[in-house]
Amino acid sequence: MAGEILSPIVELRRYTLHPGQRDVLIALFDREFVETQEAVGIDVIGQFRDLDAPDHFVWLRGFPDLAARTEALRAFYGGPVWQAHRSAANATMIDSDDVLLLRPTHPEAGFRIGRDRPAPGSDTVPGGVLVANTWHLQPAAESGFPEVFETVLAPMLADAGVPVLASFVSEHGENGFPALPVREDARVFVWFSRFPDRAACERRAVPGLTEALRPHLARPPEVAFLSPTARSRLRG
Repeated sequence: MAGEILSPIVELRRYTLHPGQRDVLIALFDREFVETQEAVGIDVIGQFRDLDAPDHFVWLRGFPDLAARTEALRAFYGGPVWQAHRSAANATMIDSDDVLLLRPTHPEAGFRIGRDRPAPGSDTVPGGVLVANTWHLQPAAESGFPEVFETVLAPMLADAGVPVLASFVSEHGENGFPALPVREDARVFVWFSRFPDRAACERRAVPGLTEALRPHLARPPEVAFLSPTARSRLRG
């Protein structure tokens, strides 16, 4: 995929919303919180509707490093745009603390996307589905798992026609902005793929993957089928 690689530090954020409030938050987010975050050095990578959870909003943002993350979050959440709209945003939410702090498994494993995004006011929802796979790892498996993925599991996915768009592991550095919690006990491997639609994904069985993966996992995998919003840079 053409474009630069984003970013050395990534947040995968999953919000649980009050019933019927997802489109309210998306409209507010896409109008007020995209360019204003990017103005302080935050890469707004993508924002999505979870197709299996009508009251969940999922989004990704990135930073050059942990120190830059701290400074950018201070600037945005202490700035005038968030102060003006935080009450409206928070009113849509039940929980916003389900956040994984991640880093690419290797320098070329991050999202590679262009800078273009639809302009403010765009309302055409793009097609395609992004699939987020979250694997919770046994503590002993965490350090060596990226190599297992590259040498054993990724070839199995490739043979089955499943593209690996990007892959990440938990970042265990200090959260320099504790006002926004992250799941500090997480030991995860998260990888993303992309398909024209959900049915195309579900047709791609990967023989032997479950058996090869099982010894490394602390609990069953999580799979989220994500539909991009109109202004998401990362598309299905």
